Amino acid sequence: MGDPRPHTQHTSHAEHGQPSHVSHKANSLSLGCMVVTCSDTRTKDTDTSGKLICHLLKEHGHSINQSYLIKDEPSDIIRILEEASHQTDNQVVIINGGTGISRRDSTFEAVDRFLQKRLDGFGELFRYLSYKDIGSSAMLSRATAGIHGHLVIFSIPGSQGAVRLAMEQLILPEMSHIAGEITK
Repeated sequence: MGDPRPHTQHTSHAEHGQPSHVSHKANSLSLGCMVVTCSDTRTKDTDTSGKLICHLLKEHGHSINQSYLIKDEPSDIIRILEEASHQTDNQVVIINGGTGISRRDSTFEAVDRFLQKRLDGFGELFRYLSYKDIGSSAMLSRATAGIHGHLVIFSIPGSQGAVRLAMEQLILPEMSHIAGEITK
């Protein structure tokens, strides 16, 4: 049997005359994804951000294996992440919502506890790009990303603007590369 892990065929960047980041993106993988919306107020009908994430993933050739709408409760978030970690068909989990600073925003704490390796640059870049868009209130975002076992986990704000920014400028361009790297 072949290796079930996602992989890319690597060739020398010099062979193609491209910078390394261009060639990694050219070798993108089709990944299995779980999408989770954490919200105390959204319903299946009003979860436009979760739908946008699913649409963008499918548009880029990825599959949605599960999609959840849950309350912003740490125990529920950890339960969903544990479930994903035991499923081999998921390589990426994208969580939206609960990354602010209100009393009910607890997604960051739950995700942060679950991560085995953090991708600090994700949150830093997200806040920088957000700052260019919305100004100093970008500092209130606790967007984060990291690795747990075979999973790449992204936790982003729940607004459509934040979802579009994170997906188009950060997640979609790099998630296949990251998934490939963690199998090495």
